[in-house]
Formats: sequence, structure tokens, C-alpha cells
Amino acid sequence: MKAVSVRGLSKTWGNTQILNDISFSIEAGSFAALLGPSGCGKSTTLRIIAGLDDATSGTVEIAGEDVTAWPAAKRGVAMVFQSYALFPHLSVRENILFGLKIRRVPRDARDARLARTAELLGLTPLLERKPAQLSGGQQQRVALARAIIAENPVCLMDEPLSNLDAQLRAEMRRELRALQQRLRMTVIYVTHDQVEAMTMADQIILMNGGRIEQAAKPAEIYEQPASVFAARFVGTPPMNVMPAESLAHVCSQAPRPAGIDLRSLLVGVRPENIRLDESGLSADVKSVEYLGAETMIEADAAGTSILARINGRAPCHAGDCVRLTWPPDAMHWFDMSTGRRIEC
Repeated sequence: MKAVSVRGLSKTWGNTQILNDISFSIEAGSFAALLGPSGCGKSTTLRIIAGLDDATSGTVEIAGEDVTAWPAAKRGVAMVFQSYALFPHLSVRENILFGLKIRRVPRDARDARLARTAELLGLTPLLERKPAQLSGGQQQRVALARAIIAENPVCLMDEPLSNLDAQLRAEMRRELRALQQRLRMTVIYVTHDQVEAMTMADQIILMNGGRIEQAAKPAEIYEQPASVFAARFVGTPPMNVMPAESLAHVCSQAPRPAGIDLRSLLVGVRPENIRLDESGLSADVKSVEYLGAETMIEADAAGTSILARINGRAPCHAGDCVRLTWPPDAMHWFDMSTGRRIEC
């Protein structure tokens, strides 16, 4: 197992700043997710760690050693790309063994590693097939096998499940996490899907515009988002973030940051914390989506759109007037000008 750290990493292309002084550390044997929207710099960060791109400034450390100037081949990392990048003319066996043959690993050692890896990923019956004869999930397993067979302690993954359908993606999430824990690899996983990050990662590094918004455990990011961006990006559906002034009556009855005018504050409430109650805030229902186990209600209250997630079937329809309430301790406070979290 090896830890990975980046310090003061920046990357510019011409006049465009891709990464802006980012730093984080990943413990050996843990699963870390680089999460964020397209263009935030997460794949660039991964490629710099792998040695495929150079940083404009900053350092990369693997197992305590500064590898910033090392070529990719000497860094001891494996990489799984978004595209499976399998050789179509080679069998599954030959695709998996390709890297070992290039590195001139003895045949006996290659065969032993292949047997272990194929058994681990359920590929033993498929070794003589060509990639075109495999399903998407099977092709993804071959790409993983090619990375795992190298027996590198660090594995970098760049959105490896994005080409799969929803059901297969859910299955592969569970398999990937179980595989990482079994092999005790240090995994850095790039994704724009917050469900993948929340369900698989020990640590989420949330990026936005080339900067780190928050780096913490999934539960901490969800329960104590450091910014409006974090609050809205992590969570399905996203947190309601509303001007505190428009909810002055509700806000006045809840603990809030002392000495700060409501006009400079935003208040956030998760949809699942909102419930229907006759003593609550009056709201006009705009839409109702019944999903079986829950109902999504979009309503307008005091000129502010609010989304509520109600268990079971909600007794209301579009056009109705309802009353919404939530516990005072479910409210999150943010500075309107900076978007950063403010503690009470």
C-alpha cells in the first residue's frame, strides 16, 4: 500500500488556468474520489499524478517520495481509462498479459498472475474471446484486469463506468469497491457522478473551476457542506439554497450566525428534511412526482422555489396550497457574497 499526496499543484495551458494551487493527501489503501463537473480539472489532476502530463508548478509524492520529475513508467501506478482501450485483434488473455510481456515478465510468473486475476474478476471462461464478443461490463473487467495484473499498489481510474448502463454501473460500483478492499490498493477515482463518489469512496475531493471546494469523508460533505457549490452538487435531489431574508419569519425562530444581517445570508435545507405540517410555511405546489417509495414536491414559498422529498404518496397535487416545515437544526447557513459555510 502506498499513500499519494499532491502539494501546490497548478497547471496552465496558454492563458487558461486549469488547476490553481491544489493540495490533498490520500491514505495508503484507501479509495478516494475526485468529484466535480466537466472541466473542473479532475482528469488533469489524475494525469499529472500518473506522469502523463506535467504540472506547471507543485509536487506529486507517492509513498513519501517526490515523483514529480519521474516518468510514468517508474511511478508504480496502474491506470484505467474511460474508454476500455482494448486491442480488438487480441484475445482477452493477450489483452490482459500485454503489459507484462512488454516488461519481459517471465512466462511462469505471467501465467500465475493471469490465473489469479482472471479468477478474481470472473474472466476465466472468457480468456479466448475477442473484445467484440464481450458485453460492456465484461470489457470493463478486462480493462481492470490489465491494470490489476501489474500488481501496482496505486490504481488511477478515469470515469471507468461512464459507458455502462445504469443497472450495470450499480453492479460494477459494488464489485470495484469490494475488489479494492480485497487487494488493499490505493485507488484514485475520477467521476462527475456524486452517487459513485458517495457509495464507493473513503474520501471525496470535490473540485470546481480548478480548485478544491472541500476534501472530506462522504458523510461530512453531505452533512456539513463547506460551500453552496458543495451543498448543491452532493445530494440527490440537491439541497434547497434560499435567501434568508425571504424566509425571515422561519429564520428568526432558528439558531443562526450571530451578528450577521439576514440580507447577507443564504439558508440551505435538504429536501428530505422538509415535511408537510399545518403550522409550516405556506407554499403553492408547482409539480408533484410520485416515485413509489417517495414523492417529490416542487413548491413556491415567498417567491422562492423549494423541493421537498416526502415518504410515500403525498396528499397534494399541482396547484394546491400546502404548508412546509423543517427542523431548525436542519438549516445550513452560507455567506451570500462568498458562498462559504458559516457556523452558528
